[in-house]
Amino acid sequence: MAVCTCPPRVFTSSQPGPRPRLAGRIDATAPFHGLSSLILRFPPNFVRQLSTKARRNCSNIGVAQIVAASWSNNNSNSGIPAAPSATAVDAAATAAIPVDPAKLSAGGDEAVFENDVQLEALPDLKEASFLSSDGSLAIHAGERLGRGIVTDAITTPVVNTSAYFFKKTGDLIDFKEKRATSFEYGRYGNPTTVVVEEKISALEGAESTMILASGMCASTVMLMALVPAGGHIVTTTDCYRKTRIFIETILPKMGITATIIDPADVKALESALNEHKVSLFFTESPTNPFLRCVDIKLVSELCHKKGALVCIDGTFATPLNQKALALGADLVVHSATKYIGGHNDVLAGCISGSLKLVSEIRTLHHILGGALNPNAAYLIIRGMKTLHLRVQQQNSTASRMAKILEAHPKVAHVYYPGLPSHPEHQLAKRQMTGFGGVVSFEIDGDLMTTIKFVDALRIPYIAPSFGGCESIVDQPAIMSYWDLSQSERITYGIKDNLVRFSFGVEDFEDLKADIMQALETI
Repeated sequence: MAVCTCPPRVFTSSQPGPRPRLAGRIDATAPFHGLSSLILRFPPNFVRQLSTKARRNCSNIGVAQIVAASWSNNNSNSGIPAAPSATAVDAAATAAIPVDPAKLSAGGDEAVFENDVQLEALPDLKEASFLSSDGSLAIHAGERLGRGIVTDAITTPVVNTSAYFFKKTGDLIDFKEKRATSFEYGRYGNPTTVVVEEKISALEGAESTMILASGMCASTVMLMALVPAGGHIVTTTDCYRKTRIFIETILPKMGITATIIDPADVKALESALNEHKVSLFFTESPTNPFLRCVDIKLVSELCHKKGALVCIDGTFATPLNQKALALGADLVVHSATKYIGGHNDVLAGCISGSLKLVSEIRTLHHILGGALNPNAAYLIIRGMKTLHLRVQQQNSTASRMAKILEAHPKVAHVYYPGLPSHPEHQLAKRQMTGFGGVVSFEIDGDLMTTIKFVDALRIPYIAPSFGGCESIVDQPAIMSYWDLSQSERITYGIKDNLVRFSFGVEDFEDLKADIMQALETI
């Protein structure tokens, strides 16, 4: 564990009222005080405009902590007088947010870095914000609420670089000896991707978020980082097939075994917890493709009693429809390719949770790679500006169409948590604020009848994925399980007549008319 030699000063990440423009400049004439001191000087209001979380979440977060540490060091030790506004801000922040002495070293003047980033002297803060809705947070979190990129641009710049330079060797040594933080290499962090992490953390109510190159990258890195060799996990029968393949074929090579239970089988979970030393319970909620729901609050209580972590894949729910961390889960993962990106034009995954757990996963991620390109991060930032609008429309369309499909004579069964017929409907009503934009249903017919229906549709694309502006339809027996025999597909509950329909943001009446005419063809 390394240390940073700076007094325990605390700065709030955002303040009510208008935000002053950034006008920071490096003072090249500032005196040099050795490698343990920094020579950066910025106007006092500069620190106020940098998000606290932006100084904490990314592994090597950039200039923000350097500025804060430098300002504290220079004001305290170098004889440079503090500006009145700096003293006022510092005093107000310190008075409002007391520092926990237990988190400081015995010397009282060293703040602990954890995983090269976390200043333990800074308490965990919720951003003091004038925004009260998820929709506004999706637009402004990580940007108007404070970002570590100095710019007057409304949109976040794309920082296209694979590496970051140090002005002199002394700065590099300070970084290596943990007296200062900085970006170093593109695989470890990027100013553009940090903004995405900040937005998702704000929506999930998480201390930290890590963005990765894909949803599968997020799930696999998380499992490898948190489950020890020879460990045991519990997961559910209904899940994304590639996740199942990883659990069943790759994890056993590390001696990791798994118990697979029905999403609603609490007794089976209790048995697994009693019979095995379970490291992690990992499930989707809602699940893919039958949209089963897990009682997140209950399973979290059961798992925590036995020392097991809980990770929920909330991709189908979105951070707007469900708050897995608030319900008790330790981690939530998303394929940001889906609703978070929302435009069928980017691949990404994310993991949100406590700083401690996300830092453990980040350490392995830095070794394995799978970093998100900053251009992809920009697309996600842009997509998230309309996340709440898209999800509202998709929730509405899917709910209305699920009821229509359930009443149609050519539809055998509908799977949607918003329907009273769904086995976890009451649970979904308790832990979700919306039921999502995907509806799965079975056509009253065989493989070829279902193909005829799918091919008769004019609006949706026949494609994998879901959650984008464009509607997408697929027949899981063909799209995801075609390499298996019909009897093998049935063991997973995948019938030949199953259809998964992801509703986009097209007009409801257009979608309804299209589905009705396609049903008339069979």
